[in-house]
This record gives sequence, structure tokens and C-alpha cells, in this order.
Amino acid sequence: MGAAHLPGPAEVAAETTLPASTSPLGLGRGRDGLVHVPAGLPRDRPVPLLVLLHGAGSTGAAMLAALVAHGAELPGLVLAPDSRGRTWDVILGGFGPDVAFLGQALESVCSRAAVDLERIVLAGFSDGASYVLSLGLSNGDLFRRLVAFSPGFMAPGAARGRPSIFMSHGAADAVLPVARCSRRLVPALRAAGYDVRYEEFDGGHVVPPDIGRAALAWATA
Repeated sequence: MGAAHLPGPAEVAAETTLPASTSPLGLGRGRDGLVHVPAGLPRDRPVPLLVLLHGAGSTGAAMLAALVAHGAELPGLVLAPDSRGRTWDVILGGFGPDVAFLGQALESVCSRAAVDLERIVLAGFSDGASYVLSLGLSNGDLFRRLVAFSPGFMAPGAARGRPSIFMSHGAADAVLPVARCSRRLVPALRAAGYDVRYEEFDGGHVVPPDIGRAALAWATA
């Protein structure tokens, strides 16, 4: 298994020069990713950065579209990268290309935007949520808060930091059944000393709009 540690950005811009729009990262051919700058975002002071990880077979664009469709108020920048393969590297065998790409993406965004390094949040759905728990626990010194919507498992490397965690799961999830996923993960995380907020809802393998908004408010508070 490759290295799971992400070094912090080498530099952070004093002001945001990225346009107020959704732009491609420009770091990969075919599978790349997006950076979203909400209109009206302050440009002369640090703001939160939300890193969104999609589910298997999906894209950062689809994840970002789902977030915007929920009508969430975005208090910061959003980075929505594409996995290098059909899903995230640790699910396919070990940390490697996605860790490297995420490092490049963070460097690219932070060099052009005033990012609050105390409020970089890692969030994801399904396979993306499993990757949030796996990569996020290994980089809790970088990602202070983690949001995992309907995760299946966690396979972290050596733990760093002590991130707070928001997790949700549908009681009727037929893709990743809650009984063998979040209902096992939450007690294990709490037993390891992590602060976990858990929301279980009536529904399937989805992120209900109210859960999404609550998670965003929690993550960027």
C-alpha cells in the first residue's frame, strides 16, 4: 500500500484570484475535476475549502451539481476532483495516484485562493465517504473535519491529528447496508476517541437535502 500522507500546501495566496465561477482544475486529461468559487465570496481574507469526493463511477462535476441542487449556502471554495480510476485508489488496492492528484489539486487551489488552513474539510458520498474516512484519518492535521455520507468501510494509514466527523446513513440503504457499515464504523471511531456526529435517516443510498445542509453548516462553522 502506498503512502497516505498529504503534505500541507506549500503556499496560500493572500487573496483569491480565481474567477467567481466553476472552472476546470486543468491538471488531468479526461478525468480532472472542478473548483467552484461562489459569487460574493470575500477575496481579501481566508475562507473555508470544502473538498468533495464522488462515489464509484461518478465525477467531481456530478458531486458538485448535487451539492448546488440542494440549495446549500456555500461559505467557501469547493474543490471537486475526479478519481484517477473508476473509484478511489485505496478501494482498488492501495493509496497512490489519488493521493498524489489530491496533493496537486490542493496546491493549485491554495496558490490562487485565500484558504483558511484551519477549515479545510474533506467530504464524500458512498465510495467517496469510505475514502474520506480512510484518507482523512491519516491526514487529520490537514483536514480538521470529515463528512462521510453513507460510507462502506475505512482503511486508514497511520492516524494523524484528531478530526471531528459527521456521518450519515439511510436505514433502508440497499447498496451499503447500514448494519454492516455505519452502525459498525461509528462505535469503532468513538471507541478510538473521535468526536462523531451521526445522523441515521429513513431512506436509501442518498444524501437527503436537510442532511446535506446540516453537514455543510457543521463542517464550515
